[in-house]
Amino acid sequence: MKESNRNNHRMWYSKPAEIWNEALPIGNGRLGAMIFGGVAEERLKLNEDSMWYGGPRDRNNEDALPNLPHIRKLIMEGKLQEAEEMASMTMAGLPEAQRHYVPLGELQLSFGNHDGPVEDYVRELDLNRGISKVSYNVKGVRYTRELFASHPDQAIIIRISTDKKNALSMKARFNRQNWRYLEKTKKWEQNGLIMRGECGGKDGSSFAAALKAIPDGGACQLLGEYLLVKDASSVTLLLAAETTFRQEDPELYNTLRLEELSRIPYETLLVRHTSDYDELFSRVSLNLSKRSDRHDGPTDERLQQFQRGEEDPELIETYFQFGRYLLISSSRPGSLPANLQGIWNDSFTPPWDSKFTININAQMNYWLAENCNLAECHEPLFDLIERMREPGRITARKMYDCRGFTAHHNTDIWADTAPQDTYLPASFWPLGAAWLCLHLWEHYRYSQNIIFLAEAYETMKESAQFLLDYLIEDADGRLITCPSVSPENSYRLPNGEVGVLCAGASMDFQIIEALFTACIQSAELIGRDHTFREELAAALKRIPKTQIGKYGQIQEWMEDYEEVEPGHRHISHLFGLYPGESFTPEHTPELAKAARTTLERRLENGGGHTGWSRAWIIHFWARLQDGQKAYENVRALLEHSTLPNLFDNHPPFQIDGNFGGSSGIAEMLLQSHTDVIKLLPALPDNWCEGSVEGLRARGGYTIGFSWAKAEITEVTVKSTIAGLCQLEGPGLKPISFNAEADGTYTFTPTSSEMLSQTQ
Repeated sequence: MKESNRNNHRMWYSKPAEIWNEALPIGNGRLGAMIFGGVAEERLKLNEDSMWYGGPRDRNNEDALPNLPHIRKLIMEGKLQEAEEMASMTMAGLPEAQRHYVPLGELQLSFGNHDGPVEDYVRELDLNRGISKVSYNVKGVRYTRELFASHPDQAIIIRISTDKKNALSMKARFNRQNWRYLEKTKKWEQNGLIMRGECGGKDGSSFAAALKAIPDGGACQLLGEYLLVKDASSVTLLLAAETTFRQEDPELYNTLRLEELSRIPYETLLVRHTSDYDELFSRVSLNLSKRSDRHDGPTDERLQQFQRGEEDPELIETYFQFGRYLLISSSRPGSLPANLQGIWNDSFTPPWDSKFTININAQMNYWLAENCNLAECHEPLFDLIERMREPGRITARKMYDCRGFTAHHNTDIWADTAPQDTYLPASFWPLGAAWLCLHLWEHYRYSQNIIFLAEAYETMKESAQFLLDYLIEDADGRLITCPSVSPENSYRLPNGEVGVLCAGASMDFQIIEALFTACIQSAELIGRDHTFREELAAALKRIPKTQIGKYGQIQEWMEDYEEVEPGHRHISHLFGLYPGESFTPEHTPELAKAARTTLERRLENGGGHTGWSRAWIIHFWARLQDGQKAYENVRALLEHSTLPNLFDNHPPFQIDGNFGGSSGIAEMLLQSHTDVIKLLPALPDNWCEGSVEGLRARGGYTIGFSWAKAEITEVTVKSTIAGLCQLEGPGLKPISFNAEADGTYTFTPTSSEMLSQTQ
């Protein structure tokens, strides 16, 4: 299996990016840049994760609670238009919109002596090292730029060098939307610039960015808003940025940081970055191809060939690792979570405000965190959930007179939990926090960290308390949600009336079942809340079960309504298949069959037309153990929803499809949501040989294995804690053994006994 380490995951291009969707991203979780790779003129589009317009507000609508009983009554009577009109006035946030994410600005670099022809141009992103590079020849001089965003040093670092002494002259300056949203740029000593401004809005944050140049030879000069470097052999540019969200004095913080970094050699900064990055990225390797299948052309050309029907397993490997790279680059301990665009956004009014959309998109961003061995990158989401508790308690009390905490389908930097927009198919859905809390449970299941679980349980419990209070009894004695929606779909009543607000969406009950079960199991593990466990168990018995509808499909609503849009991008009623676990071919074959019918109907009617939706579909087919269908949708994701720089295309760019694509590929190779860890549960025909190392399984295991002719040839299991481990896979006799803490175990297919064991 060690051969898998030969992968050289490098995205490269033979020309500069002309538009943002062709530029290459770097990031350290908090700071990000999109690199265009221009020759005489270079642009770096800059982002800092706490650059959001405006400050915190209480947007909860005081008219929600007095009108809640009437809205519920109208929904139960089938008077949808009246209910929705009342809800749109009394439940909407005041004002409707939460805060939105905005760019930091732009760093512009202009190079002298670049008026000749350009030769041997290469623009690349080295995924193995987390470094972007631009190199070319002009007039007999070789110019090279290395760019990376360092997590340990919290700065973007740019090294520009030449192969001729004193051949480098350049100028640099900051820009922000043609200087319209820039308060001031000023000189800093003899070799630096500072950009200052306001993020905007009442009580919004202030920001500052600083740039410092350290030339090798030559000299620095400041003229107006420009930093000039003349006749140097090389120069290192250090860039830092902060806002008052974290730092009381961002300018002072930046200058002190860059003063410190300027005393450290570039080579040391580079090693600190690559060592930190490698510790995360190198945990997982994947091979799906033979050496003879390898392609070396530019990434955009290979993508075009793939989109014309050619096979390129290495491109899929790179796409998988690119998703891991993006999570490392946009979500690190101490940063905010990855938003709809990760951290890379060039618009002051971005699509969907570039927020945290929590009716699937933010959750999908983190599906790869655990199984793809990036558990630390999950932490920013946990931090946001914790910050949501206090505003979520206010929303629960003011809108619904419920205990606990809740959130709707969006949140922002301030952890706002009131409804976002008056978009009826989505806005008035109070299960966003409940779904997020399941990520806490998943983190425990993978890590087996009981200390983490004891802390996370209190958050999960609060979310469950809200739902216990929010559920109402219907005429049949069932406990149902009302009002709610099935994000973001519409249904038609038998009388022809179309609506979105409903009593009882299937997804609601699947989320509730998962959360209540997680709370019960957590409380048992930590020995807490016996009475509360009984209360949850009693409620679970009264929640409607998933039903199979007239087409043999999983019903999307409690009643078997007709969908207005059968090919809708959301497939919310299959939550129980993924990321939930209540539909499995082994334990619920009828529901698994109905899930297949649901998928087929969705796809027949044009489903999967957005990148993230297609990524979700990969997971569904993987859980149904249909490798060919899963692979068809991997292909469709790259063929129809992938941009030249491999960013996911909703359209427009939306990063959840990248994260979901990587997670889906991992789910095809390994599944651990039942008592048995399944290897190659959804292997397509054209991945008949390969290897993977470093995937994680629930129960505290890290697993690597190789296969040939679609059968396992060797598997290695590393255990975190002691426990029973069970494995199965094609060509492998069922394996069951008692793992010890920190043990490593290797097996071959010829025997269920260990080939080797190390401690």
